[in-house]
Order: sequence, then structure tokens, then C-alpha cells
Amino acid sequence: MALNPFFLQGSQNEQNLVQDLINEQLKIYGVEVTYIPRKYVRKQTVLKEVQSSVFDDNFLLEAYVDTYEGYSGQGDIMTKFGVSLKDELTVTISKERFEDFISPFLDAMDNDEVEVSTRPREGDLVYFPLGQRLFEVKFVEHENPFYQLGKNYVYQLKCELFEYEDEVLDTDIEAIDTQLEDLGFITTLNLIGTGATATANATLTPANKGYVRQIFLNNDGSGYAVPPTVAISTAPAGLGNQNATAVAITTSKAGIFSIDRISIINPGAGYTEAPTVTITGGGGIGAAATAFVETSGRGILSFTMTNNGVGYAKTPTVTVAGIGSDAYIGVSSIAVVEPVMSVNNTINSIRFRNAGVGYTQPPTVTISNPAIYTGVGNFEFNEIVVGQTSRAQGRVKEWDADTRIIKISNVGIGSTVPSGFITGEIIEATESIVFNTVATKAVTVGISTTIITGINTAGIVVGQQLNEKYVGIGNTIPVIGSASTVTAVYSGYITINPASINTVICSSCQLSFGSTEFSNYSVKSYVHKDTYSEYDSNDEIEDLADSFLDFTQSNPFGQV
Repeated sequence: MALNPFFLQGSQNEQNLVQDLINEQLKIYGVEVTYIPRKYVRKQTVLKEVQSSVFDDNFLLEAYVDTYEGYSGQGDIMTKFGVSLKDELTVTISKERFEDFISPFLDAMDNDEVEVSTRPREGDLVYFPLGQRLFEVKFVEHENPFYQLGKNYVYQLKCELFEYEDEVLDTDIEAIDTQLEDLGFITTLNLIGTGATATANATLTPANKGYVRQIFLNNDGSGYAVPPTVAISTAPAGLGNQNATAVAITTSKAGIFSIDRISIINPGAGYTEAPTVTITGGGGIGAAATAFVETSGRGILSFTMTNNGVGYAKTPTVTVAGIGSDAYIGVSSIAVVEPVMSVNNTINSIRFRNAGVGYTQPPTVTISNPAIYTGVGNFEFNEIVVGQTSRAQGRVKEWDADTRIIKISNVGIGSTVPSGFITGEIIEATESIVFNTVATKAVTVGISTTIITGINTAGIVVGQQLNEKYVGIGNTIPVIGSASTVTAVYSGYITINPASINTVICSSCQLSFGSTEFSNYSVKSYVHKDTYSEYDSNDEIEDLADSFLDFTQSNPFGQV
């Protein structure tokens, strides 16, 4: 039987009245929450699994807290991984407000970033300001109350406390963005602020005095947990004679520790025959070496560091002048040397792999420059930094300009080299764009083009970046692509990269030209696996348990 046509079962005016009343109640009795839609950075192509996400938009919305007596859920529970917080929150928002205020913005976004929907989506975030907590939407109930007057008016969002998994939070709201500042997988880099080139002078061995020119490793041995002691038999007694000294440098190959080489500290003087080289200690066995004595010419006896340098994040190259120079015509073998680095990134001393032969005067010693002389600029929260050698990228979590320690998350984003940064390389990030308002020009900009015509190019140089707006309006508009840069300058026009992205030709666009300031420092050292979490209590629990649980005699929990 059909419904009675004289009863409307809810007219549009009645539905609008109910919606208005609900909106008014939410504004009176609700709280202001921030709705943050999830954008997809990378998705798995087969299963459509979201591998990484970014949250960089925010919408202020009124919501009624259904769980007014406190958080629901399991609360704080103990797991084998430590204390886990399972708080839940249920909030009710207006269907009309969401569809009018948030949906149009989502609809304008790239479909590859946001799953366009007229309703809230599972996976989005809600910031609850009263508890200063982020909650993730787990379920959206859209049929409660159930079709009053033939329509639904609210969304009920059932949320759980957000569990961070290296998502990027960049809403420009400090109270929200800093929620995840010390959470997740973080790489900590210690950067070098200043550098200075090291210098050294060479001293020759005495004339007509035999010296240890080189030590050959006959057998590298095995099992050397620490470098063994290298002893060289004493030189014959005589005026000006001195004993040679050397050290062993160990290495690891396939998990087996052995001797890589023997470096000479002092070649000695007065040797008439090859001395005996003895290798002892270090926990290993089997290593043997032979010394070669040079008696027909002079080599280098020692080096004096005139400047130890500053800021050597990686070992520099040290070269000694020799063959090919008029001053060293008699040199038949150039000295091969290696620097000894300190923990402070300076050069302590220089050792020999070959003391050389045929020197008639002290040679010139050249030490390569540090990677960077002066680190400049500051890094901003959430901006992307990149290693100039490794090409590894990451987002800045925290930067301390005094200690020059930077914490980076999401290492590997935008890179095929996710393994991390390299000690000694320069990391760099765009700090800010400074536009010269004096250089503003009114020009014609076409659609999706790399050419901007009708412009006085005086004062414009390659590398400058652009800002734009309609003349007379003052609002910045998307005429130029993101971070577009001048690539070439001609008379009356310039080329840029990337191309302009406006949808209609702008005949009265005002462009400002400026330059980008860079922040760059050299990497002194880094810790690749730092994990920060205020809820990670495993270490504290273990330390406390060790203080009163004794496993040395028996199992305190009883015998099986």
C-alpha cells in the first residue's frame, strides 16, 4: 500500500530547519576541532596500500564530544612492547558544514593525493585541543540518528589515538605540527659550522743514513679485535741514528678482523740492513711483515703540522711534491702518506706508507680543503634537506643552531638512495625566498609556457625565483609554477622552469624577482637509527626490573 500523499514525511523546509537547529547546537555546546585530511605521497600499486602520507591542510570545525565523561577505549595498557595508549574519542559534526566548508577544497585537490569524497574519510586526523591530542578517524557513522524526516544531518566520527608511522605533519599550526616533533624514526646529524685547511712541513732523513722506506705485509693474519703492536728492531748505534716506529691498521672482511696495512710513524735512520718486524697482541694470529731499507738516497723523516685544520668531516688527501718538478729532479719514488684524524675533525699527524727516495730538499706538502669553510643559514621545521653526495633526502624535525645538531625524519623521500647520508658530505636546504619588490614588472604570461614576454630584463639574472599577482588586486595567484626559476635571460623575455601553470592568459600580471638563500653545512657524524617516543617505556621498565629481579640463582617466577 502506498503512503498517504497528504503527509509529506518531511519536507525540504522541515529538513533545513532540523539542520539549522543542529548547526546551532554544535556552535553552542561543541568544541572547536581541527580536521586534517590525509594526502597520499606514495601508494602501493597492486594492493593500493598507502605507504606514506602527508597532512598539510587544516580546517577549523565545530564538533560535539559524545564521550563527555572521558576518553573511551581500553585506556593505558601494558604490552610486551611497553605502555600503549588506547584512548578513543567520538565526536559529531554537521553534515552540511562539512559538505559546504571542506568538501569543495578536497574536490579541487589532485585525485592522486586525496580520495575525493563528500563525507569524512577513515584515515583523516582530528586534533582535539582540550587534550592537545591527535586522533585518527577509524569509522564514519552517517546514519545516526536514522533518517529523521527522511534525511541524515550529522557525521559521527569514531576516532582512536593517532599512532605515528613517519607521516609528515605540516599544517602551519605550531600546536599541531610539534605533536610529532620527537616521534618516529629519526636520523641525527652533527654538522660542522666552520672549516680551515691544514698545512704541514716535511723534514728529510739524514744524509747517508739508511731508513725504513716501506713495510710490506706478507700475511694479514686473522682475529685481531684491536690493532696489534708492531715492533721494529733497533738501529745500529751511531750519531744521528734513530729507531723506526710503525703501527698496524686493522680492517674487517666478511666478519673476519685482519691487518689492512702497516703505517710508518718514523722511518728511522742508520739502518744498514732490513730490520726485523714483529707483530704481537691484538687477539689475532698469523700476521707477518717485512721492512725495506733505503740506503742510496734521502727520504722524508717526519712532518710538522703548522696548522691542524678545522672541519674535516672526512679524511683529506695529502700529497707530497716530487717527480715532474725541477726542484725534485732526483726523486725516483714519491712519498706516499696518510693523515691521522682526531675526533674533533682535525689532523693530528701524518704517517708514511712509503717514505720516498731521492729528495735533496724538503718537498712541498699539500692537504686538500675541508668540504666547506663556513656553514650558513638555518633549517626550518618540516623543510626538505638533501645530501649533495648521497642525494638522500629527509624532513627537518629539529635544528639547534648552537650545537649544529639537526634531527631528520622520512630519510629517503624523493630519493632512490634511502640508506642515508654520508659523513663529510654537504647537506643543503632552501631556507627562504627573498623577493626584490623594486624589480616588479607588468608582463603577459601565457598558459603552460616556459617563456615570459614583454618584460624589461634589466636586473634579472639566471637563478632568480619569481612571485606573482594581478596588478591592482594584490592577491597572489598561481601564474608561475611552484619555485619557478629563471633559466635564461634575453632582450624582452626570459625563460623559466617549471612552466607557468595558470589556466587563462594573464595580461596584467606583476612579477617580482628574487633570490633563494641556502642553508648548507658539512656532515661531521650521524646516528642513523634514533627512535623517540614519550610513550616508549621499555628501557625504564627493564632498568626497574633489574633492580629487584634476580635471575643469577634461579627463576624468580618459579621453576617449570
